[in-house]
Amino acid sequence: MTSAADGTGTKSGRRETPDERADRQWQELMQEIRVAQTGVQILLGFLLTVVFTPRYATLGGTDKTIYIVTVVLGSLATGALIGPVAFHRIVAGRRIKPQAVAWASRLTFAGILLLLATLTSALLLILRVATHDALAPAVVAGVLLWYLLCWFALPLWARGRYTTKEE
Repeated sequence: MTSAADGTGTKSGRRETPDERADRQWQELMQEIRVAQTGVQILLGFLLTVVFTPRYATLGGTDKTIYIVTVVLGSLATGALIGPVAFHRIVAGRRIKPQAVAWASRLTFAGILLLLATLTSALLLILRVATHDALAPAVVAGVLLWYLLCWFALPLWARGRYTTKEE
């Protein structure tokens, strides 16, 4: 293990300065955002067109409410996932990259949570309209559990399992 006393400013095995670490973390974060951002923007684009279809007028009050909540959640997710880009643009050159990385990471995590809510809400609406089946909420709950397992439980398990106490 490398210590901060060796002049690298890090506690990991990487030999990078705090600025190099912030640059690396920023690049990693931008790659992660590209994946989530594309999905949420495509989903939101489709959602925004629904209100202009003839079928929208035939939806019941509950389905319209779910639709509106879904669109708002998708808009919030889009904002949170685009936020780090605007944040970076506004603070670029101010020598606060580590702080920008921390804030961008928070915005990204908020965006992921909002994306989770958007996908769950959209699936509920689609299954209610497509099937009129009382099983729709159970199917949505199962898919939500799958998202939670893939997005949170598995990474948290791996972090606990493979992270040493020294890191």
